[in-house]
Amino acid sequence: MTSIVGVHGIGKYHYYEDAGGSADGAAAAVRAKWNAYLHQGLGGRAGGAGDYFTEIAYYAHHLHSGPPRPVRQMATPSKLVFADWAAQLGGPFRDAAGESLTGIAHLLAEWLLARLGPAAVRFAQDFCPEVATYLGGGAPRVRARDTVADVIRRRRPRAVVAHSLGSVVTYEALWAHPDLSVDLLVTLGSPLGMRRVVFDRLAPVPVRGRGARPPGVRRWINIADKDDIAAIPAALASCFDGVERDVSCDIDWLDFHTVRNYLRCGGANEYLKPFVA
Repeated sequence: MTSIVGVHGIGKYHYYEDAGGSADGAAAAVRAKWNAYLHQGLGGRAGGAGDYFTEIAYYAHHLHSGPPRPVRQMATPSKLVFADWAAQLGGPFRDAAGESLTGIAHLLAEWLLARLGPAAVRFAQDFCPEVATYLGGGAPRVRARDTVADVIRRRRPRAVVAHSLGSVVTYEALWAHPDLSVDLLVTLGSPLGMRRVVFDRLAPVPVRGRGARPPGVRRWINIADKDDIAAIPAALASCFDGVERDVSCDIDWLDFHTVRNYLRCGGANEYLKPFVA
């Protein structure tokens, strides 16, 4: 029997809507897709699906703050995330002289569009509000974190695969609930090390510039595409103790962050095969 729990990333609220406001229905729909993606990654035919993930911890409804908005219309916390994130990609800093925050966000959106195309701008419109809502603290952060912890406690998986913002929620959940234990944590396209945006706002706060593997995790493998603009830095061992290996992959420079491509690429196969039926 499989013993893997998945934790989704950004942009998954539409599953909740499609399921008529059911988090369980949303989780089931995401699970079906993750099983199909990993099936292909493990060498199965396209269109097939195995039974690899026992459950997907679904938390997107806890972070939803309305439909995606154009960058210049985002709320102030989201604009701050956008400015700090874009600065690490080479864009201007948020305190550029003579510009309001809205003006800087507009300039950054134009810069991002010219540099990486419309997909990157759409990504920013999902990424920035959800990161800002989660790391803004309060009930959304607690609920998302506890949702992940509850699934891990109930399912008692041997492995957890966490994508994108889900890696941040999972990291904090495992620290907040030290009774939880897993043999393997696999992070995909993780922004955990992103300075100013994520890393410096983690709970627990990194000590002397270093985070650490949660105490209940025996092994931690991190996988990042070389063009993933959310995985900054790509190598988490540069800022976290206890990362066993950073695996670099090359999935698709235009479709750089999707869990579909991460699970299909086979980068996690070596580590997940012992946990699949």
